[in-house]
Amino acid sequence: MVYHSSFVDEEGITKACGCPLLPLKSHIKGPAPVSDQDRTDIVDEAITFFRANVFFRNFDIKSNADKLLIYLTFYINVALKRLEGCRTLAEGTKAIINLGLEDVPVPGESGFPFPGLFALPQSQREAVNFIFARTPSCSLKYLKIYKFVFHTLKLFRNYLKQIREETSGRLLSVAYRSNGTPNKWWLAFAKRKFMNIIVP
Repeated sequence: MVYHSSFVDEEGITKACGCPLLPLKSHIKGPAPVSDQDRTDIVDEAITFFRANVFFRNFDIKSNADKLLIYLTFYINVALKRLEGCRTLAEGTKAIINLGLEDVPVPGESGFPFPGLFALPQSQREAVNFIFARTPSCSLKYLKIYKFVFHTLKLFRNYLKQIREETSGRLLSVAYRSNGTPNKWWLAFAKRKFMNIIVP
C-alpha cells in the first residue's frame, strides 16, 4: 500500500502550479515557510516513506501534498543514483552538491519528470502566445496574466530548488553511516525505478 502525505489541510498555504508550498525545517534560503524543528515536514515524510513507495508503479493521489511527495520520491531516487558509486561521505557530498547546481525544470520544460502532475502552460512563451492570440485587443490586460504566470513559474522553481537542497542534505545523513561509509540498506535502492521512470 502506498504511503500518503499527512499534509492534507491546505488552509493558509500558498500554492504554485497546484502544489502547496509546505513549510520546511530548513535554513536554506527560499520561499518555503519555516516549520518548527520538532515537527515532521514533507521532506521527513518523503525520506521515511521512500523505501516503501519506490516499489510502486502507480500512485493514487489523495491530496495536493501527495504530488509533492511523488516529486520528492523521484528526486531521492535520482540522488541515490548519483551516490551509487561514491564510496565515502566526502565523495557523496560532492556528487550531491553537483546535483544541486543543475537546472531545476518546472512543468512544461524538458526534463520535468511528471507532465500533467502540476498544471501550467508548456512554457512562458506559449503562455504569452496563448494570451495574445485569444484577445489581441486586450493585450495590456493579458500582459498582467503573463506576468502572473512568469511569477508563478519562478516561485515554483525556487521552491523546488530549496526543497531539493534540503532533501539532499538529509538524505546524506541516512545514505552514509556516522563513520562516512555507504549504508547499503539505502544505496541499494538506487537501482529501483519509481513509477517505472528511468532515472537520468
